[in-house]
Amino acid sequence: MNESTPLRNPLPRTGPAGPLSGLRVLDLSAYIAGPYGCTLLADQGAEVIKIEPPAGDNLRRYPSTLEAESRAFLGVNRSKLGIVLDLKDPADLQALHAMVKTADVLVHNFRPGVPVRLGIDYQRLKAANPRLIYCAVTGYGDSGPLKAKAGYDQVLQTMTGMCAMQAAPGQPPQILYGSVVDYYAAALVAAGVASALYEREKSGEGQEVGVSLLRSALAMQSARLVWAEDEPREVGRDMRSGGITGIHPTREGHLYISANTPHFWRALCEKTGLGELLATERYDSVRKRAQHHEEIVPRLHAALAEHSALEWEALFGEEVPCAAARTVEDMFDFPQVLAEDMVGRFAHPVLGSYRGFTRAVAFGRTPGPDPFAAPTLGQHDDQMKPAR
Repeated sequence: MNESTPLRNPLPRTGPAGPLSGLRVLDLSAYIAGPYGCTLLADQGAEVIKIEPPAGDNLRRYPSTLEAESRAFLGVNRSKLGIVLDLKDPADLQALHAMVKTADVLVHNFRPGVPVRLGIDYQRLKAANPRLIYCAVTGYGDSGPLKAKAGYDQVLQTMTGMCAMQAAPGQPPQILYGSVVDYYAAALVAAGVASALYEREKSGEGQEVGVSLLRSALAMQSARLVWAEDEPREVGRDMRSGGITGIHPTREGHLYISANTPHFWRALCEKTGLGELLATERYDSVRKRAQHHEEIVPRLHAALAEHSALEWEALFGEEVPCAAARTVEDMFDFPQVLAEDMVGRFAHPVLGSYRGFTRAVAFGRTPGPDPFAAPTLGQHDDQMKPAR
């Protein structure tokens, strides 16, 4: 293949343009943080080409009750084209270099040092395309004693205090399931890349963008990462309201209630028949209610036992912020989700038809093209790989 062979023409997408339409993203990342960050760019109209090794993204092999495809892979990689390149093969590496010349963004999640060995480090690719936005997603960053260590969502949760904070007093640390660090890192990938693209419009130059799971995990805890000059180490950093705001049992099901502001606290007391609590001075602030929660919570639970969680949700209406505990399956047909067009139907070449999430951000004038299903391994090799 000649080194100047261009990438083939993009495959058309249906629907309106998005704010990033016309941009091309090369997604070399695997698992969740990098790939979902690229999906957020695809939601906004960017043409995202997922480049996988011959064995495929490891997420394809994650446990799944779907036989034809990994549920996790489908959910993380919507609206991408998919090709296979073996970067240890000189011809495939040359193909990638050719693709870089027509790309706006490249995202990977290799550990520091690996891109140099593979021949895809920023300095080398910058020489081929000075306008390239080069985003590296790492576990711990590009420097420091842990830079070469493998980073995973729950490893970083445990390391940074999230699991310790999640635990009940005197109980062992608890994982926050749902890959919250990965998904927040994905949001940082999309935001960081978009900011770098905006800056490129002024300078004409690309740059490196660094996102790490460590930085993501700490960013999520900014309200806890405040240590005054003379504070002891064991100072309370929890923002919970002493048990008043939280999940409570009802006659049937559980209900989350938030009642920190004065008018929500008043509405909660009045709606539950606990109006006498409003006249008690030691309950007249969030801080005081937290201090005396052992007096309030049993009375609140007794009142909530009069109705089911769904009934309380209807009774509270807009006067008390609350939600009955539901399963994710309930979201597929939840009226508000449907009204906001958050779930759509996808056609997959192996799985067939399925419903899934559509897009994370709503734009008025440039809503973005229609989402489509994640690719099968190498699905678009014939259409998208540079000709040899």
